[in-house]
Amino acid sequence: MKRKPSQLVLERELERLYRRLNKKRFVSPDPLQFLYDYDSAEDIEIVGIIASGLAYGRVVQILRSISKVLQRMGASPRDFCVSNSDKRIASTFRDFKHRFTTGEEMAQMLIGIKRAIENHGSLESCFHEHLEDAHSTVLPALTGFVDELLSASKSAKSSLLSSPRKGSACKRLHLYLRWMVRKDAVDPGAWEKIDKAKLIIPLDTHMYQLSQAMGLTERKQPNGLTAMDVTESFRRIRPDDPVRYDFALTRLGIRSDMTPDAFLDRVWEK
Repeated sequence: MKRKPSQLVLERELERLYRRLNKKRFVSPDPLQFLYDYDSAEDIEIVGIIASGLAYGRVVQILRSISKVLQRMGASPRDFCVSNSDKRIASTFRDFKHRFTTGEEMAQMLIGIKRAIENHGSLESCFHEHLEDAHSTVLPALTGFVDELLSASKSAKSSLLSSPRKGSACKRLHLYLRWMVRKDAVDPGAWEKIDKAKLIIPLDTHMYQLSQAMGLTERKQPNGLTAMDVTESFRRIRPDDPVRYDFALTRLGIRSDMTPDAFLDRVWEK
C-alpha cells in the first residue's frame, strides 16, 4: 500500500488553495468566462453546454470557436434554439468547424437542445427528469440526458457529447454540470434542482496526474472508473461538495504563472 498524505493536512491545503485561487479574476482564459455574459438561467445553460462541448484543443482556438457559435446565435441562445426551424439551425452552422467538430454536429446538438426544451421546458428540467433520489451520483441522469440531446442526431456519436455508457470520464460534461450546479465566486450555478453532493470530478490528464500526486487514486488510466475513484476521495473530505476544489486545482498548470510544486510539497509536508 502506498503512503498517503495526512487527511487533515490535505484538507487544510485544499481549503487554502480554494480561498486563494477560487476567484473570478483567475478564470480567463477559460470557456467558463462566456457564461458571465448572460443573465438568465435559460441562456446560461445553453451557453454552458456549447462552451464545455468545445473545450478541447488549444485554449485560443477553443475561445475563438465558442465566440463564433455564440455570435451566430444572437443575444439569446435560448431564443435562437426555440425560434428557428431545424433547417435554419443547420444552415446557420453549415460552415462551422472546430477541430473534429463539424457544423452538422453543432447543429444537431442545438436541435437536440431545442427538443429537450420543447419537451421539458429547460435543460435543467430535462436533466432532473432522469435523476432519482436513490441515485448517489449524477451518472445515471447524465446518461439519459445525453441520450435525449443526441436523439435528433443522425449518429449515435458526437464530438460534443460523450456518453458515460461507454466508460468515458466525460470530463467536459462533468465540467458543465459543475458550472450549472455549484454556485460560488466562480461557478454561476444556474440550476437549482440538482444536489452538488452528487457531482463527479471533471477528470482530464492534468487532474488525473494531480490526483495521483495527492494520493487520491492508484488507478492507471483516466477513465470513468478513475473519475469515480477520485470523486470518492474528495467526498471523504467534502461529502456535501466533492468537486469544490476542481477549479482551484486546475489553475495549477493551466495558468503559466502557477505550478503545483509548492502545493504538493505542503500536502506531503516536505
